[in-house]
Amino acid sequence: MAYDQKLAARVRVVVAGREEVTEKEMFGGLAFLRGGKMFVGIMKEELMVRVGPDRHDEALARPHVRPMDFNGRPMKGYVFVPAGGFRTGPSLAAWVDWAHDFVKTLPAKKPASGKRGK
Repeated sequence: MAYDQKLAARVRVVVAGREEVTEKEMFGGLAFLRGGKMFVGIMKEELMVRVGPDRHDEALARPHVRPMDFNGRPMKGYVFVPAGGFRTGPSLAAWVDWAHDFVKTLPAKKPASGKRGK
């Protein structure tokens, strides 16, 4: 199991009924997307949250939170939250809502252009 299935079920409850939310397995975990843009994900037992660059430091100031990095490079606007940071339903919902609200502010994703003719 590459990601925590119970956590995925909890996130599904939080996002239930929201428009344009889809799931996609990626980077060895599970991502939740709105309009094709990732807002929250699960990697092993941690929550990956897209908080936005303007609120990155605010997120890092919260207990249990650490910068998200791949290949040793921190990604501003994204954080990892281990289980201690979302133990309760309201704490999980707060992270998911934060990320979902941020992604709603982003411009719509441009449709992928297909290859033309032969």
